[in-house]
Amino acid sequence: MKNKAITKRFSLFDIFIYLLLSLILLLVIFPCLYVLLSSFSTKQEMLSRGFFLIPKDWTLNAYGYLFSNHNFITSYWNALQITVGGTVLSITVTTLMAYGLSRTWLRGRKAINIMVLFTMIFSGGIIPMYLLTSQLGLLNSYWSLFLNNAVLPFNLIVMRSFFQNTPKELEEAARIDGCGEWTLFLRVILPLSMTSVATFIMFYAVFYWNSYFQAVLFISDSQKLPLQVFLRQIILESSNSLETSTKGFEYGPPVQMAVVVMASIPMLIMYPYFQKHFDKGMLVGSVKG
Repeated sequence: MKNKAITKRFSLFDIFIYLLLSLILLLVIFPCLYVLLSSFSTKQEMLSRGFFLIPKDWTLNAYGYLFSNHNFITSYWNALQITVGGTVLSITVTTLMAYGLSRTWLRGRKAINIMVLFTMIFSGGIIPMYLLTSQLGLLNSYWSLFLNNAVLPFNLIVMRSFFQNTPKELEEAARIDGCGEWTLFLRVILPLSMTSVATFIMFYAVFYWNSYFQAVLFISDSQKLPLQVFLRQIILESSNSLETSTKGFEYGPPVQMAVVVMASIPMLIMYPYFQKHFDKGMLVGSVKG
């Protein structure tokens, strides 16, 4: 009887947990569904019906407008270039710097670590950053985004700690086999750290893909602006069209929803791929102990 009571209690608890998680899932998915399905509606329907989930008149006009808009195609391509270039540069510099700071034989490593921690608490501000970028001749160039964000202190500190916890026996065995510092890093340490590296690749990719403020600050050429700036322009123009009623469909709310959907696709594609590597890395780590 006691076992039956325990089984019944645990089953009720499981049901409660499943219901709670289902509720949380609905709260997360519902806004995403609203944005996705609203992008297939018309401006007139969104203005007349207010809030709805299933459109009455399905249409691809919003996506047709986007793909026929030269500014959207250009900004999308710019965002991809910024994300790929910035992520490759940042993960390379962060990995190399973290490995160097994790080595006890590096002279001045404590001072460098203090300077890294200092930048997490204090910042020079926007004006010094802009003046320095201007004096280096990086304005209106993607290098203004790459170099100003090449190393994020939090990512560097976490990766440095990961390198510090790598097995010392493997390093000693590699050195006995004649491995130099570069060979040790590329063929021993880095393969063991792919879980950490994959995590920060994702972090950097999301950071660069969502970059907006620095792009507006450093880039004045409209043909070099990323997708997030285009999204802001669409929202502003749509708001003006609703107030004046002089604009056409192309500045309607469905276009805003379509831009949000298109802006989310690369990250939605990337995350499951890296999630697979996260799971594989944790599994290998648990097996090796």
